[in-house]
Amino acid sequence: MCWESRKTNKRKNSKRLRKKNITFISLNYAPEDSAIGLYSSQWVEFLESNGHNVTVVTAFPYYPQWKIYKDYKYKPLFYKESNGKSTILRYKQYVPRVPTFFKRIVHLIDFTLGSFINLFKIKNCDLVIAVVPFTSSAFLGWIQKKRFNAKLWIHVQDFEFDAALQTGVSKKTNALFSLLFKIESWILNKATVGSTISHSMLDNLSQKTKSLIFYLPNWIDQTTIDPLTAAPHEYTKSNKITLLYSGNIGDKQDWNNFIKFCNDLDKNRYDVIIVGDGAKKDWVLENTINLSNVINYPPVPYKELSDLLCSADIHLLFQKPDLLDTVMPSKVLGMMASAKPSIIIGHKDSEIKKTFKLTEAGLFFDHYSKEVIKQLDQLSSKPTRMKDMGVNSRAYVIRNFSKKMILDRMIKKVNTL
Repeated sequence: MCWESRKTNKRKNSKRLRKKNITFISLNYAPEDSAIGLYSSQWVEFLESNGHNVTVVTAFPYYPQWKIYKDYKYKPLFYKESNGKSTILRYKQYVPRVPTFFKRIVHLIDFTLGSFINLFKIKNCDLVIAVVPFTSSAFLGWIQKKRFNAKLWIHVQDFEFDAALQTGVSKKTNALFSLLFKIESWILNKATVGSTISHSMLDNLSQKTKSLIFYLPNWIDQTTIDPLTAAPHEYTKSNKITLLYSGNIGDKQDWNNFIKFCNDLDKNRYDVIIVGDGAKKDWVLENTINLSNVINYPPVPYKELSDLLCSADIHLLFQKPDLLDTVMPSKVLGMMASAKPSIIIGHKDSEIKKTFKLTEAGLFFDHYSKEVIKQLDQLSSKPTRMKDMGVNSRAYVIRNFSKKMILDRMIKKVNTL
């Protein structure tokens, strides 16, 4: 290669790797320490650690309780703060105590309007990263793209309109959803790059946009969830076999069959520990109040999550079998990283079923019946089999969903934009 060519390539590499001013738009962010809030926060931290300047446009923390956190309750409508190296611009959005479909829409519109104002407080931007849900975050990202002639990265954690179709919400609103899908397609096609968290969702995304697409799954930090360093957690102190559900107590889970399961269990042999919060919590509490073997606790801080997950004997996740979840839910990654087996109910074509069939990380069922209890009794009587399942599950998530591996790949993509 001649000297001039080397000089040109050096200039190109210098430009490509230079520090970027990034606007990161996500409804959920720290101090929310679960689900999208956790991943958005860790994504920003990783961008900062690689030398980029990040301004976060987000809401007031409210999830999973669906109530603005106590420490933020009396903050002003527009609130600016700093977290590490990033600047965080918050808007105090409307939060419904009972999040019905239409109240969620009001919640979303309010966040969008307030965040639109926050966008114009940002003076420099080379790259916008917008996290979906909600699609309005991508719309805000497109506005920022137009303002600065910036690149736009739309990251899809959930196809909100597809999910609403599965739940049957749209039966009386076909015209509305037809319009929403057109808007979704229009926005996704404005992206420089679109990414999502599973291969099946990537296929779906490719049908919705002609933009470059990129596989960016959720990740697990194996140094944070680690059975070798975990201590026994007080929530799981029991002389019985402990069955743990930890996470959002929301509409995606099949709580009716979960309660049947709790009733069918041998109450002298098993304790069911429910740790979490969410829109269905009061209903679950009301329907388990007379079950002596079911114990409810509030969510634990993220720093205690490893202790909690690694202290349980078996994990539980009952999803509605008629809803096709095309992604490995983030809670499943934590469950598997704890090196404990899981019992999961879900759709027969779900990604979790394929993973469990491949890894033998636990027991998967596509509907609830007494067979679940029968196989649980057999599994819990074989400690060696339980240990093997746990080892298999942890090895699989470390191999496929390691935080550093995934975020290193993300940084390489950022540097090429």
